[in-house]
Amino acid sequence: MKKTLIAAVLVSAFASLAAPTYAAGEAKNVIFFLGDGMGPTTVTAARIYKYKEEGELNMEKLDGKTRTARIKTYSNDAQTTDSAPSMAAYMTGVKMNNEVLSMTPDTKAVDAAGKAYQVGGDSTCPAGNGKPVDTILEIAKAKGKAVGAVTTTRVTHATPAATYSHICNRDAENTIAAQAVVGGAGYNTKLGDGLDVLLGGGTQFFLPTTAGGKRTDGRDLIAEMKTKGYTYAATGTALAAIDGKNTNKLFGLFNKDHMSYELDRVKTKADEPSLSAMTLKAIDVLGKKPEGFFLMVEGGRIDHALHGTNAKRVLEDAVAFDDAIKAALDEMQKRDPGLKNTLIVVTADHDHTMTFNGYGKRGSNILGTVKDYRNGAEMKDVNGKNYTTLVFGNGPNRPNVRTNLIEGAADKTQVLHDDYQQETGVRTSSETHGGGDVMLFATGAGTASKTFKGTLDNTKVFGLLKSAFGF
Repeated sequence: MKKTLIAAVLVSAFASLAAPTYAAGEAKNVIFFLGDGMGPTTVTAARIYKYKEEGELNMEKLDGKTRTARIKTYSNDAQTTDSAPSMAAYMTGVKMNNEVLSMTPDTKAVDAAGKAYQVGGDSTCPAGNGKPVDTILEIAKAKGKAVGAVTTTRVTHATPAATYSHICNRDAENTIAAQAVVGGAGYNTKLGDGLDVLLGGGTQFFLPTTAGGKRTDGRDLIAEMKTKGYTYAATGTALAAIDGKNTNKLFGLFNKDHMSYELDRVKTKADEPSLSAMTLKAIDVLGKKPEGFFLMVEGGRIDHALHGTNAKRVLEDAVAFDDAIKAALDEMQKRDPGLKNTLIVVTADHDHTMTFNGYGKRGSNILGTVKDYRNGAEMKDVNGKNYTTLVFGNGPNRPNVRTNLIEGAADKTQVLHDDYQQETGVRTSSETHGGGDVMLFATGAGTASKTFKGTLDNTKVFGLLKSAFGF
């Protein structure tokens, strides 16, 4: 009996020595969710689309202890940011110019000849054109934590790239890809032994032109990652078959380009994992680390559907993003009851020009035409034509003469069709970002989430993440 008791005490003592201890309110784990382009109107519309006016999205309620803030998103040189400097501001605490990824404010988004980059460029930043600044992912890695990035875009796209790469222009995606490949030419040594998880789309920037990719250096970066011990998945089926709890390094690319929109992934039964599935698999891999982890999860195609003024795909992807938040929350509650040492943050990098208009009747289809709240009749513009609840400030779909709209789905001219593009106020080739503030929701890690309140600059979030980690 005494021997058994002594053995138990010794086991407990050794366990306490092996596992780091965390102060009350200090985060062992941080999961940072980023809905690309997910401005307040998108959040409201997604809520109504899925849960009706009186409902709540998972991001809004989280575990019932949600803290909220408004986030200012302007970049170093623009009132309206693009994704690169805004996400980089969250990750580094530094304001930088549009198109720049995790570099100092003096960095200009041009190549050595002073010209703008083309997508897929191989060039690195010209000498003297700014310096890299550390990201929260790199800092967490240096502190012994596991780190990962999950996205529905190309993994070399602006948001995921801001976590692990440094480049003067976001379009140099061949160069960005090389920064993730452990030990290879161009590798970002700040990543130590490498990202522990990287999941998303974009095989084209990891394969040479001879294999259907866009790399002009002849390198097969997927093969190089495998030689460095990464378990690789190219389909949703393959990812599901991987035992994350027994996998140390996970790499997955599920589309040549961006992953499918959620609406199309489901309808076509594409063999791509959902954002929820990727998130849970990432947690399985990262969650083994005694020191904890940092994970970034992006719902990236929300932004692309907004640029296309296609509200139905916007809302479907926003709901899929929200589902991933719920999946992560439930999983972390099992691993860390009460989220005592886990911080979950949900926000967006910028707004868009989608707006919610008219005096629509409660219960109306958010994708439909505006029905008068008093009698349910179609509301009309000054020329007697009806209009949809959701419209855009700018974009390609501005008719010369407005006609009456049909609330049906027979073809893409009817407002409930999958491919319907909402009307726009100003005609542009593609809808632009908006400069308005975005929302932030946070919970967990005791006192850490309480610091997310009021109106904050996006750069301030970086400091709060560091503080939550105890760095």
